[in-house]
Amino acid sequence: MLLRKTLQFTPKLFLIDALGAFFTAFLLGVVLSNFQHYFGMPKEILRPLAITALIFCIYSFSCYLFLKRNWRPFLIAIAVANFLYCICTSILIALFRQELTLLGLIYFIGEIAIVGILIYVELSVAKKKRIEQ
Repeated sequence: MLLRKTLQFTPKLFLIDALGAFFTAFLLGVVLSNFQHYFGMPKEILRPLAITALIFCIYSFSCYLFLKRNWRPFLIAIAVANFLYCICTSILIALFRQELTLLGLIYFIGEIAIVGILIYVELSVAKKKRIEQ
């Protein structure tokens, strides 16, 4: 049922992705960077992650604004990009596990979980739409 409703509002998936990426970029670039001692991830790592999230935000928001048809490959592209971001974040968690605080660990694992759910929905919608065509 949820998937059926999501199919009807597929462009909104791009908007959801864009808003999530913007929120992530803000948290990483402003909050975690300014309160790095509470999270433990070095600023030199947080800034590139924030810039990546901002690029994802611009991409997804552009898709939301301009794509009216043939959105499937673009949805798959952002899902794959999100997956690679999660892999990169997982590697960073492993590399900086000694520096990360409990709060930092909770933040990054939570971020991976939320993005993972989004990836699942995006790929499910892309697959479902292909079957219906």
